[in-house]
Amino acid sequence: MGFIMTLFIGLIAGVIAKFLHPGKNEPKGFLLTMLLGVVGAFVFTFLGQTLGFYGKGDGAGLIGATLGAIIVLVIWNFFSRRTPA
Repeated sequence: MGFIMTLFIGLIAGVIAKFLHPGKNEPKGFLLTMLLGVVGAFVFTFLGQTLGFYGKGDGAGLIGATLGAIIVLVIWNFFSRRTPA
């Protein structure tokens, strides 16, 4: 049941992140939006544990996953704008 909740929270976080940080080169589709939120949760969990927001074994919730997904979108947009010369 925890895995399904992770996917559900990832989907919600991905949708919110795409709404707050729109871009034309962002990943599209149901599965990529869900993956964006899940990766965002992992990113923010790592950052939160490194900065002392979370203890060892704690994970990011919906807000943290959304912030992490926004970070992933910013990085995605930065690298997707660059075209090889």
